[in-house]
This record gives sequence, structure tokens and C-alpha cells, in this order.
Amino acid sequence: MDSRLDDLDQHLLSLLQANAREPAANLARKLGIARTTVVARIARLEREGIVAGYGVRLGQRLERAAVRAFCGLSVNAKSAPAVIAALERLPEVEEVWAVSGQFDYMVLLRCGTPEQLDELLDQLGQIDGIHQTHTSMVLSRKIDRRSTVPHSG
Repeated sequence: MDSRLDDLDQHLLSLLQANAREPAANLARKLGIARTTVVARIARLEREGIVAGYGVRLGQRLERAAVRAFCGLSVNAKSAPAVIAALERLPEVEEVWAVSGQFDYMVLLRCGTPEQLDELLDQLGQIDGIHQTHTSMVLSRKIDRRSTVPHSG
């Protein structure tokens, strides 16, 4: 966490990560402060770029139906911007991280079926600039700190 954040900011962020749709009045009650203080702190956290946005977390029904995989990519350095642009155009690509080690990027993929994942991996292998891939299918999630709701899968 950012060292400029006090304990109240950190607690507020924790509550928002568990449920970003929690009404400000409920957050205020849980934190023991005024609702207007919660609203002001959230606005400051957004303004300072600490809170970048809010999104939808898929429920267990869709999570269980998804085929997810991590794919390590080795990329020619000169081709990296074009590779990232190609990955951005693929809706099955959820996240891309630049990493150290054996690969240049780690990519989180989500498909509906193993066959769709196979087709996607073929597509990835044909992107100019990618010279090696290594894929591991996700079997289950063991820890998820983004939510207070336990996940199985």
C-alpha cells in the first residue's frame, strides 16, 4: 500500500475491494465515521489515482464455466508494441503483465471451452514478434484477496 495512506484509507480500500457497490452510509457505519467523510475520502483516492476505477467481478457460475490459462510469451524487443496492440484486440486476453525471467509477458486468458483455448493459442503463435509461448491451464483458485467471499475454482 502507498505510504501516504493512513489506516482509515487502507480500511476503506479493503471494504471497497470486497464490495465496490457498498453504499457510503454502510461504509461510514463500518468505519465509524461520517458519510460525508467517506465520500470525500473516496473522491480524494480517485483524484490521486489510488482508485483507478470500478469493475464487474464474474460470479461463480461463469467462473466455473470458464477455461482460464496463463501464457508466457517471449517477444522480439522491436515487436513488443505491435504484440501488445495485437493482444489488446483479443477479447479473451484479460490481463497482460511485463515480467522478468524466462518470458517477457505473462498473459491471463479466458475462454469458454478447451477447444476455444486451443484456437486462441494457435492465434497467439501466429502474431508476428512472438517467438515462444508456454501455457498452463488454471485448475482452481486457492487464494483471492480481492474479495471476502471464498472462491472455489
